[in-house]
Amino acid sequence: MSVLTVANQLTLLRMLLIPALVILVVYGLNGWALVVLVGAGLTDALDGILARWWGQGTTLGALLDPMADKLLLISTFVVLTIPSLDLPNRLPIWLTVLVISRDVIIVVTVAIVNLSIGRRTFQPTLLGKLATLVYLLTAAVTMYFNWLGRPSALVDVAIYATLGVTLISGLHYIAHASRVLNDV
Repeated sequence: MSVLTVANQLTLLRMLLIPALVILVVYGLNGWALVVLVGAGLTDALDGILARWWGQGTTLGALLDPMADKLLLISTFVVLTIPSLDLPNRLPIWLTVLVISRDVIIVVTVAIVNLSIGRRTFQPTLLGKLATLVYLLTAAVTMYFNWLGRPSALVDVAIYATLGVTLISGLHYIAHASRVLNDV
């Protein structure tokens, strides 16, 4: 089986869409940025479905998919936080720092576990997948109302949903890693 499966190609496409999304937001082309975000979100849904459906799961895909998700979401959150951009809705700096910190904590925790007791695989959890979905929805809602050119209370709701899922999923990953360490 080729390493460059259709699913992996979709993941690479998602990664290639990231600079386009950032550039479109920076230049105020919010409608196109939203289209790119939705397209990237669709590649995220499709790559996993196709890999399972066609039995084409690869080690490369297992590494690239979460990396593509994190790069897309972090880039989107950062660009939607930039104070100098003339956006009707911006994500607060504290939220972007929290989301990035959660991802850094997860990566560091996995590294500590792997260095301490040997290679362990951490499968994506339901909470982790929920966090990714909430992050995508928060970005999409923010970009949608930026495209409309008006502030919205729905953006505030999405911000606090992101806060909640970030804290809960981050604590869940830490608890899971602690159990793995204690079971050795």
